[in-house]
Amino acid sequence: MAGHGAGDGRSPPSPLEESVARGSSRSHSRALRRRATVRAVAALLLCGAAVPSCASTSEHRPDRAKSASARQSALEAAAAAEAAAKKKAAAARLLPGMPPPLDSHDLYAADRPGKLARAVKDFPSRVYVPNTLSDTVSVIDPKKFKVVRTIRVGHQPQHVVPSWDLKTLWVNNDLGNSLTPIDPASGRVGRPVDVHDPYNLYFTPDGKYAVVMASRDRALVFRNAHTMKVIKSVPVDCYGVNHADFSPDGRYFIVSCEFSGELLKVDTAKKKVVAKQRLPIAGAMPQDVKISPNGKTWYIADMVANGVWVLNGDTFGKPRLLPTGKGTHGLYVSRDSRSMYISNRGEGTISVLSFKTGKLVRRWRLPGGGSPDMGGVSSDGKVLWLSGRYNAEVYAIDTRDGRLRARIPVGGGPHGLAVYPQPGRYSLGHTGIFR
Repeated sequence: MAGHGAGDGRSPPSPLEESVARGSSRSHSRALRRRATVRAVAALLLCGAAVPSCASTSEHRPDRAKSASARQSALEAAAAAEAAAKKKAAAARLLPGMPPPLDSHDLYAADRPGKLARAVKDFPSRVYVPNTLSDTVSVIDPKKFKVVRTIRVGHQPQHVVPSWDLKTLWVNNDLGNSLTPIDPASGRVGRPVDVHDPYNLYFTPDGKYAVVMASRDRALVFRNAHTMKVIKSVPVDCYGVNHADFSPDGRYFIVSCEFSGELLKVDTAKKKVVAKQRLPIAGAMPQDVKISPNGKTWYIADMVANGVWVLNGDTFGKPRLLPTGKGTHGLYVSRDSRSMYISNRGEGTISVLSFKTGKLVRRWRLPGGGSPDMGGVSSDGKVLWLSGRYNAEVYAIDTRDGRLRARIPVGGGPHGLAVYPQPGRYSLGHTGIFR
């Protein structure tokens, strides 16, 4: 017994002490194991958050990530290639030589407020009003809302038309059988050019040809866009060709025939009428023609049907009528491409159509009445200018609320006035169709 603790002076532990010691050791070991486990889990969580691949169960994630990234890159490359192919195919469909649309979903993307081309940015802002009964053009200063000049021109001027290159305004002296050029930069009036029966004037999207709407001659006359030399005269068997607009690709244009109630579809490159249809109402008198921003829908004003015909130009099928008001006449697109202003000459109102819904959303009535006819929208998009055909006046209408801002006296029988300059890269003619 004596030898049991010999040499250290300590007594041997009791059974109870041995039990307590063993329990304490086991608790300490468990605590150490728990702390180690917590530290390991924390490390794994931290590792997983910072570098997912460091966990043993995720050792193949880098390959999967690389593979996903490669697939995404391949998809993006394929989408880009498809977009490029579509763009190339669309360009191939365009009339050769015409500028491609800025936006395939909006033909009027170049017509945003104040977006004047370099060729016209320094031109003074004016409104040019052809007076058919006075053989004059009244020139209005839009800031002063007053006539600042009167120009003598040929007999029965019908429209003032911006040239394709934007540098010249052509006054269409219909019964005078001439075009009077005006330099919008200086206001200088040039020598009249002999052109027979120029009721209205358009330009092909490639800028090569002027197309004279020879109403009495019953012809579409293709001329050199600069010299006005005849290239080809295309006879038509309808009566009263007067207004037109071009397809998004420039390959065809649609023409209204006022006196026979018909529409023509013309192949631009071939200079040939390829289709014709009679509007489905007795006595129809189609007027202005305008295509929607997305290029899918055509609108043709009809002053007898008292509304606009809605047409698919590609199929050239039977159109449907959207009533707007008495004596529907002129069609003008807003600067944001969301709306179209429709003049109802017979009742002194302007209807506003939403391109998004295809429905009329507002109607503005001229106080005291009037005869709103042809015109255009100001460069900033805030004012709609329309001639008062039977009232020897011009109307300046606020496009925000339809308020009449000014009623300006001009010569007799004012017709196709031109607001100039306007935004756009080139002109397709009439009183200003810009793209």
